[in-house]
Amino acid sequence: MSKSRWSPFPQIASSEITPESVWLNRRNLMKAAAAGAGLVAAGEAMADSSVPQALDFVSAPDGSAYKAKEDLTPYEAATTYNNFYEFGTDKSDPARFAAAMTTDPWEIKVGGLVKKPGKLHLEDILGGFDLEERIYRFRCVEAWSMVVPWIGFPLSELLDRFEPDTGGKFVEFKTLYRRSEMRGTRSFTSIIDWPYREGLRMDEAMNPLTLMTVGLYGKTLPNQSGAPLRLIVPWKYGFKNIKSIVEINVTDRQPKTSWQELAPQEYGFYANVNPEVSHPRWSQAYERRLPSSLFNPSRVKTQMFNGYGELVAGMYKGMDLARYY
Repeated sequence: MSKSRWSPFPQIASSEITPESVWLNRRNLMKAAAAGAGLVAAGEAMADSSVPQALDFVSAPDGSAYKAKEDLTPYEAATTYNNFYEFGTDKSDPARFAAAMTTDPWEIKVGGLVKKPGKLHLEDILGGFDLEERIYRFRCVEAWSMVVPWIGFPLSELLDRFEPDTGGKFVEFKTLYRRSEMRGTRSFTSIIDWPYREGLRMDEAMNPLTLMTVGLYGKTLPNQSGAPLRLIVPWKYGFKNIKSIVEINVTDRQPKTSWQELAPQEYGFYANVNPEVSHPRWSQAYERRLPSSLFNPSRVKTQMFNGYGELVAGMYKGMDLARYY
C-alpha cells in the first residue's frame, strides 16, 4: 500500500480532552482483525450500515501535518453530537434517526467540466484508493470543536481520475436526498432547499489536506457522521464538510451552497476558520472543545485556519477575509 508524502507542520500540545483509552489501544486490535484480510470487502463492510466495520489504513507518522498533537474527542461524543439536518435539527437527532438511511448500494456521480464523466460505486472507492488515517481538528461555526481520527484519501486523487478540464475553477458537492429515509427533509420546520449543496474552489479541492472520508476511529463512518462518504476540509467550518455525498461536479462558476443561499449575511462561501471575524450573533475567538459541560466548558482559543495556516494561507493571499468569509 503506497503512502502519501507527509509535510512538516508545527503542532500545539493540549490536554483539554479526556483521552479515549479504547481508541489508544485499538492498533493491536486492528492488526489482529485485519491480519491477512487487507481492506475489508465492501460488501461485508456495508452489510449492516448501522454497525461500523473495521478498515485497514496507513497512519500518518508523528510530526506530520496530518496528525494533530491533541487528545482525541471520545468516539461517543464525536458520533452523537452532530449537525445533519436531513434527520433533524437537534444535535442528537442524527444518531437517533440516521439508521433509516440506506447506504448499500451507493454510487457517486462525477461530471461537469471533466474529460471522463462517470460514476463510482462504493466498492470502487473502498477498494480503489489507499486509505490513510489523519487526525484533524474539526471546528463548527457554532463555536464547538472536536479532534477526530478520520480515514480516507485525498480528494485530489478522486478528481484526477475524471480529469478536470483547465476551465474548471470550482467543485460542487451534493448530499443524498431521500425523503422516505430522511425525516428532517419532511419537517414543516425545514429551512433548507434540498438537496444539501456545498462547494470548494479548485485549489482548495486539490489541497493535500482535503480528505474524502470513509471512516473514523478505525471503522467505517456511522450514518450520523456522513456514511458512506463525506468531505473533511480541516481549515474550514464544519458546514463545509458535506456528508453522504452522491454527486460531484466541476464547474467554471462558483456554485450555490445551501447555507450561503439561506443566510448569506452569516455563512459565506469560503467559511475559513477565522477567530478575528465574528459571526453576526457570536464571537469566533474561542471554541468549546467536546466533551464539555456547564462546569467544565473546555474553552480554548480558536486558531486561524484552525491551525493549518502554514499549508493553506497562501491560497488567500491578498483577499479581504472579512469580506470573503
